[in-house]
Amino acid sequence: MMGFGMMGGGILGLLLLGIAIYFIFRYANERKYYGNRDKSDALEILKERYAKGEITEEEYERKKKMLND
Repeated sequence: MMGFGMMGGGILGLLLLGIAIYFIFRYANERKYYGNRDKSDALEILKERYAKGEITEEEYERKKKMLND
């Protein structure tokens, strides 16, 4: 009877390990996706501000260079 309890613990451990690995990869992929998205959103906002005349061409080029670095 005690042998069955030990076997169940091993399976539970593997299950928990699998779940942990799944969430680690999911978090890493989301972070990669949203990291690129934030940069492109900032560039779009910069383009809009330049188009509206809120910033000069020099400011636009300087800030664009900062975003691309």
